[in-house]
Amino acid sequence: MNNSQIARRMQSVRPSPTAAISDRVRALEAAGRQVINLGEGELDFATPAHISYAGIEAIVQQQTKYTAVAGTATLKAAIAAKFARDNQLHYRPEEIIAGSGAKQLIFNALLATLDAGQQVIIPAPYWVSYPDMVRLAEGEPVIVPCSEQSGWKLTPEQLARALTPATRWLILNSPGNPTGAIYSAEELRALADLLTDYPQVLIMADDIYEPLRYDNTPFASFAQAAPQMTGRTLTVNGVSKSHAMTGWRLGYAGGPQWLIAAMQILQSQSTSNPSSISQAAAVAALNHPAAFLGDWLETLDQRRQQVLRMVAATDGLSASAPQGAFYLFARCTGLLGRTTPTGETLHDDSALANWLLEQTQVAVLHGSAFGMPGYLRIAYAVEDGLLAQACQRISDACAQLR
Repeated sequence: MNNSQIARRMQSVRPSPTAAISDRVRALEAAGRQVINLGEGELDFATPAHISYAGIEAIVQQQTKYTAVAGTATLKAAIAAKFARDNQLHYRPEEIIAGSGAKQLIFNALLATLDAGQQVIIPAPYWVSYPDMVRLAEGEPVIVPCSEQSGWKLTPEQLARALTPATRWLILNSPGNPTGAIYSAEELRALADLLTDYPQVLIMADDIYEPLRYDNTPFASFAQAAPQMTGRTLTVNGVSKSHAMTGWRLGYAGGPQWLIAAMQILQSQSTSNPSSISQAAAVAALNHPAAFLGDWLETLDQRRQQVLRMVAATDGLSASAPQGAFYLFARCTGLLGRTTPTGETLHDDSALANWLLEQTQVAVLHGSAFGMPGYLRIAYAVEDGLLAQACQRISDACAQLR
């Protein structure tokens, strides 16, 4: 098959950079290299035992058949209870859908609502998949660069400049990937006020990192902060980050009935229901208090501080402390243009990330993948000893640049 046989929509879509770095790490490991992967968005913690046992019990009880496309009634009830308990959002069963990861639900929502040329406002830095999902749905990503000085958050002034009659969606990710930025309720209300005059605009609240927050930073979901926008908001969440269940592939969303129904139609013609075993495990995850979360956050905070110390001590790197998630978004412009010991000039963040991988066997992601050149994303959700090794390797390598 050649490129002429591939659909035109594929010509503007790139492979996921996070998946690509993971594939490259696996290839290097298969070749005998000892790589520390700080490029993947995955906790190193085990799925809590009671959740795993719920999945095992589902298999023992032969809960291994098709379910309703949007999820079992039991799972929907657990999702509704979570939204009401944690976010003061009240959804009926027909306003809830479960899918094979939050990623699938975001894609289905965009595919179900975008026509050619309609615009989606995406604050940068952004999760790598947002723009390509929009393009696959034949929409137009409108990237709005946000600054470190503004806390990596979209301001009302920036939103006002980006809104047009063609705007269909605004995507907000809080806590954010790759920066860990968290919007306050007041900041969300200020954005909502501007959207009053644009009734065609829907809001995607990607809350996948919701419980992973430091320093007692409060959290508000968009529709929680601006209840008048509930009928225009899709609130997306899942158990992958909150419960270390990335491989279980289970996400969920709540939103207006017409949108959930359209997403369900798409899902019925593509993947159908999410795994019945994963649904049973997610019920246990959502219905039981996350007693483990305090210990997880304490560990993640220690790792966050460790990487912050390394960055502060490394000439050419700098970073502000992330409020949530498990990434540090480090400015690396002070290293760009420098020369390696072998005479290679590192012209951009991609070259720097590639050199670090080859030189130190530590994988990080370049900021350009997130729409923000001149930065590196360092994921610190790895075992403490490995993280210490990785920090030392990065620091030692950067000291060799001239």
